[in-house]
Amino acid sequence: MRLTIFMIFVFPGLCFASDNLEERRFYFGADLSYVNEMEDCGAVYHENGVRRDPFELFSERGSKLVRVRLWNNPDWTEYSDLEDVKRTIKRARKAGMQVLLDFHYSDDWADGDKQIIPAAWAGIESSGELAGVLYQFTLDTLNELQRDKLLPEMVQVGNETNPEIMRGPGNGKDPVNWQRNALLLNAGIRAVREASRSSGSPIKIMLHIAQPENVEPWFKAAQEAGVTDFDQVGISYYRRWSTQGFEGLASTIENLHARYPSAEIILVETAYPWTLKWTDEAPNLLTENTLIEGYPATPEGQYAYLTDLTQLVMDAGGQGLVYWEPAWISTNCSTRWGRGSHWENATFFDFNNNNEVLPAIDFMRHEYRR
Repeated sequence: MRLTIFMIFVFPGLCFASDNLEERRFYFGADLSYVNEMEDCGAVYHENGVRRDPFELFSERGSKLVRVRLWNNPDWTEYSDLEDVKRTIKRARKAGMQVLLDFHYSDDWADGDKQIIPAAWAGIESSGELAGVLYQFTLDTLNELQRDKLLPEMVQVGNETNPEIMRGPGNGKDPVNWQRNALLLNAGIRAVREASRSSGSPIKIMLHIAQPENVEPWFKAAQEAGVTDFDQVGISYYRRWSTQGFEGLASTIENLHARYPSAEIILVETAYPWTLKWTDEAPNLLTENTLIEGYPATPEGQYAYLTDLTQLVMDAGGQGLVYWEPAWISTNCSTRWGRGSHWENATFFDFNNNNEVLPAIDFMRHEYRR
């Protein structure tokens, strides 16, 4: 019988595993940006019929990281502004989790199809002046969080920045002016480094691209333009919007790991439906066109998707998986497009059973091959 010594060391926010002295780290996390709003709208989350605080629940089930979005001045909602972010960070800290702060640099959703400049900055024509404003906003935000003892451990400089940041609607396929783009991205990066130095607290910088087929070309162009100071590569992977299956995703992670050996490659957004049904007037975003063969839209299929995907990320050299909006359940509140949630069928809570927690939350406690 061969005896293998396998040691686990746990530090705040990270899991280090050592097998034959080879260390690995892996971030398990969840984007809980919607929780404050959902609870204010009357949402209640249950485990075994008992009401639970979702931050405590996720922490107990293995999450070490909470991701939270920040919009500049979202005058169309009371949430995802700095005060709401502070509320989220406080709850994450109380539950023993670290924080990834996601600067959208927009008053609204910034994503792989659009990067809309904040209204307060829209009249600034000089790229240099705009870079200065972006730098100061980032630094001021982090300094305020530091004063409140809420400084995040990780910061995204932009969200799904496939297009040129802070341009306008419908610019997802427009050519990127990399001189301008690099100037702005580097301004944000410089502000995070300054906040880290002045606070004496390390902050990791993530750059985030949607869908694996776009990641390598974007980072090659960014590097050629002088965007080189980052610690983490964030990837969104939703099969509905990606041309790649699991093999393509794995290849992308492997290539990034080889090209940027000092960077942590993290699947920072993914999701999968546990049903194709709905419970409100808001159309589901993840429908039949997001399904992958072998993973039905069932609670068991959702769990299998996440455990298999996590193992794939680990095997390819990736170092984290963050689930997007597992707590965006349906309530009587409305979005711009309908009453309820567009994501209730991809959460970790069963709307057919009083929002009882689903098996998928335990993907973080699954026994993975290291």
